[in-house]
Amino acid sequence: MIAEIKALFIKDLQLELKQKYSINSIVLYVLSTVFVAYLSYQGNIDSTSWNVMFWIILLFAAVNATSKSFVQERPSRHLYYYTMAAPQSVIIAKILYNSLMMIIIAIITFIVFQLFLGNMIVGNTLFFVSLLLGALGFASTLTMVAAIASRSDNNFALMAILSFPLMLPFLLSLIALSNIALVTAEFTPEALKLLGMTFGLNLVVIMLSYILFPYLWKE
Repeated sequence: MIAEIKALFIKDLQLELKQKYSINSIVLYVLSTVFVAYLSYQGNIDSTSWNVMFWIILLFAAVNATSKSFVQERPSRHLYYYTMAAPQSVIIAKILYNSLMMIIIAIITFIVFQLFLGNMIVGNTLFFVSLLLGALGFASTLTMVAAIASRSDNNFALMAILSFPLMLPFLLSLIALSNIALVTAEFTPEALKLLGMTFGLNLVVIMLSYILFPYLWKE
């Protein structure tokens, strides 16, 4: 299974490096939205608004980045994967690839925020741990939603409808974690509790994807 996951991960990475449409469109989206926010606030933005806008922009960037996970591949290619690899290998490879993409997008978003709206983070370690957990949570949840949505004709609309209620617990916990990182560099008991909850949500989503995806894949 490790060999299958590695081969599928490298395949997705090579396709992205060859086409580059996904990462380029996300970078353009982040630049344009942050620039509009900069013009709206005229460079004077409070820390709470900075935090909320950061995660909302990152969430929509995640939806755009992961929506093509299964849609961009033809059914004939899915049939080929079905005969060559276990469904668990397919979903884990997709989650790993989308996690890598989300980490890159999160770093780009943070850099763009620094350039236009400044850096208001006090606890850098806590913030980047929450950023890592957020990237993994966004990638794992939206990858499974993309797999479900790819089975319908109006897949992007279905993905938008399904993703919002599933992403809400992640989004609220990540915003709360970042609010703590805005005022202190210490890992407070509340921060540790939120980190544990976010890590648990990530684990549950990955386990459910691992268990349920084979049934979806057979269809």
